[in-house]
Amino acid sequence: MEKIKWVSNEMPKTDDKELSVMSIESVKKAKAFHESFPQYSQTPLVKLDKMSEYLGIGSLFVKDESYRFGLNAFKVLGGSFAMARYIAQKLGRDVSELDYDYLTSDKLKEEFGQATFFTATDGNHGRGVAWAANKLGQKAVVYMPKGSSPIRLENILKENAEASITDVNYDECVRIAAAEAEKTENGVVVQDTAWDGYEEIPAWIMQGYGTMALEAAEQLKTAGCERPTHIFIQAGVGSLAGAVQGFFANLFPGNCPTTVVVEADEAACLYKSASAGDGKIRFVDGDMQTIMAGLACGEPNTISWEILKNNSSFFVSCPDWVAAKGMRMLAAPVKGDTPVTSGESGAVSMGLIATLMESDDYKDLRESMGLDHSSKIIMFSTEGDTDPENYRAIVWNGAHPSI
Repeated sequence: MEKIKWVSNEMPKTDDKELSVMSIESVKKAKAFHESFPQYSQTPLVKLDKMSEYLGIGSLFVKDESYRFGLNAFKVLGGSFAMARYIAQKLGRDVSELDYDYLTSDKLKEEFGQATFFTATDGNHGRGVAWAANKLGQKAVVYMPKGSSPIRLENILKENAEASITDVNYDECVRIAAAEAEKTENGVVVQDTAWDGYEEIPAWIMQGYGTMALEAAEQLKTAGCERPTHIFIQAGVGSLAGAVQGFFANLFPGNCPTTVVVEADEAACLYKSASAGDGKIRFVDGDMQTIMAGLACGEPNTISWEILKNNSSFFVSCPDWVAAKGMRMLAAPVKGDTPVTSGESGAVSMGLIATLMESDDYKDLRESMGLDHSSKIIMFSTEGDTDPENYRAIVWNGAHPSI
């Protein structure tokens, strides 16, 4: 069985200039925007008391994003807010002036017209962009990497988007989307990975993800947890991880919880970058075959990387069995706890937390992280069963066993 790999963050710090992207003020604007949608409701923060007791930790909270806007994943938060900020910028207005009613009005069409939003996705981000574009009367074109789930493609097509599964990997799909947008009138790339020269829209997407983090912080307080001791957050390009890390670093300045960035081992570009120790980005290429399709990205977001290398505590690379274990544990937790339907990319932190607490093979990592009976942990289950067939194969039929 393949091993979990890890590295503590010993990279040189910089001036942390990107941390301001996730300022509390910016995140509050994003949340206010999302609250204007008639489909908005806060997603659950599930407290697994019996599981915590079983694992020997103080408390374990799971933010369940399978309920987000009826789309089974969190990604729509980023794409929708980025679209709103783009339209606001074109109209010379602040995003706080653009709510759902205005964005779906005839007045907006007169003032702004129509844009075509291009993106690359394994499924969840593209579905979110397509859904938001459809609701706002805009166009969406979506490119998916080879091996993408047909049902995820089907869900995107249902939102009146133009979409196809290509024969290249995710990072190549990003390049295709950028090239097509360039030659399309009013074409815009809405991608949550940033590169030199393309950083504004990814920053807005990250702010959109901040809605989830702000909700979670408010829910933790209501549950009697003023400050978690540990945050486990998964990463593909790192936009979500950077958003969550950035928000909590701003919420608890100088006293940020221990943040653990979790990746799929076939696409562990952040782990690889952190392992080098010099603070520079490393890429992973190839097909990146992993059940964690949402994390199969090999080129880090430059904005997020800046936030993560200055604030995160550990970078962990996980084989597929870790995610599969997490899916099963959340689906059937200890009796008395609320089950959580968590997909491959959503459950990897659960599998990791459980393995660290149960196995002395990882005693050194457990102790380095300071995980014990007093730990208050929050993790983010970012998707539900977005590929139902694969979900059942793992949860019901035992695919990718951990022993």
